Amino acid sequence: MTARKTGFPKGFVWGAATASYQVEGAVSEDGRSPSIWDIFCQTEGRVKEKHTGDVACDHYHRWKEDVELMKELGLKAYRFSVAWPRIIPEGTGKVNPKGLAFYDRLVDELLAAGVEPFITLYHWDLPHALDCRGGWLNREVSEWFADYATAVVGKLSDRVRNWITLNEPAVFINLGYQDGTHAPGLKLSTRQWLLAVHHAQMAHGRGVAAIRAAARRKVNVGIAPSFGPKVPTSERPSDVAAARESQYSVPDKDPWNHAWWLDPMLLGRWPADGVRLYAGLLPDGYRRDARIIHQKIDFLGVNIYAGKRGRVGRGGRWESLPEVPGEPRTRFNWPVVPEGLYWGPRWHYERYRLPIYITENGMSGADWVSLDGDVHDPQRIDFTRRYLRELRRAIADGVDVRGYFHWSLLDNFEWAEGYRERFGMVHVDFATLKRTPKDSAGWYRDVIATNGEEL
Repeated sequence: MTARKTGFPKGFVWGAATASYQVEGAVSEDGRSPSIWDIFCQTEGRVKEKHTGDVACDHYHRWKEDVELMKELGLKAYRFSVAWPRIIPEGTGKVNPKGLAFYDRLVDELLAAGVEPFITLYHWDLPHALDCRGGWLNREVSEWFADYATAVVGKLSDRVRNWITLNEPAVFINLGYQDGTHAPGLKLSTRQWLLAVHHAQMAHGRGVAAIRAAARRKVNVGIAPSFGPKVPTSERPSDVAAARESQYSVPDKDPWNHAWWLDPMLLGRWPADGVRLYAGLLPDGYRRDARIIHQKIDFLGVNIYAGKRGRVGRGGRWESLPEVPGEPRTRFNWPVVPEGLYWGPRWHYERYRLPIYITENGMSGADWVSLDGDVHDPQRIDFTRRYLRELRRAIADGVDVRGYFHWSLLDNFEWAEGYRERFGMVHVDFATLKRTPKDSAGWYRDVIATNGEEL
């Protein structure tokens, strides 16, 4: 890597993130139709303790209060998603003006508070009406998504510059279409979920084209995949080479693979080892769709929470190391691997040569309001400091990282886990909906004010 001066660059974007179904609530107000998550939550045994997103954080009604919190934190940017079922209740066809009006007001309020909006068009809440037509298994879904993108971008792009097509497509396909643990709860064959992968890739490509065509001014367009980086335990060339090779190989038949998702979208080609692995299972004529899938984007979002440590093993191949008993873990039981925020951005920047935003990073903690009325979360502060120090190291080594979005602004509905996992810098009492900034919120405010110098 080419070294440059240490620290976070001038103009670095410090933000926080949420997603529509996880915070908004108001699931049947102002013309919104059910999403696949509304249906999933109503199905017995799908979500812990029968929790739903019906109210969530009630952000739909408390958005002004939440923007004021962002202002108090000194956020430079806020990444949020738009709910497709609010904008086009049937998934296709007539646009709902009341749905657009909510995001119109939110954008204005954010800009008035000095907070730059980063909009994600799809963060998992597919309209149920489209699921009834096959959802991500229907080739037409990419065209439906493009029409939806056109409606949102046409309304908001006079003020919003930064757009993300899909959030974590590997997650919503794997958990929703292979494992069945997320909406819509399917357990499909390899051939079928590969079809869903292909259609999601097409939706990204058509979405990029639709954003650019509908934009009312110059925009920046990206995507936000999840990423579990391979973390070499040393910087010996052999360990680094083994990690890099393993990171982009396609050894197993599962939707988690980074190269299988990103190479077609960003390089216009499919990994050769993956094509061999999936021989006879790929959609007919899939290569012809490269012209749709491969679109120029302006940045690559990367959602990183952990990583897998390892080293070079026999034959020069990557060898994952077993976890050490008692290693640090979050409340969600995810390992704490700060180096993931060094190697993850580095791997993707070396391969795809696109500016990087960390679009999600954070941890779930056992947080509650103390007797003194405050919420003390020292582990979240320590976690974030460790990860940001590694991100700073990546920048020092020449990785073009433009910003960092902490997940999450608010404690919220954590999908199949319901309200049991708290990722927020702001505590939410889900009985009263009272917001209480945690100690980490004050700490992050100081990080932003000093551009990371206090780390």
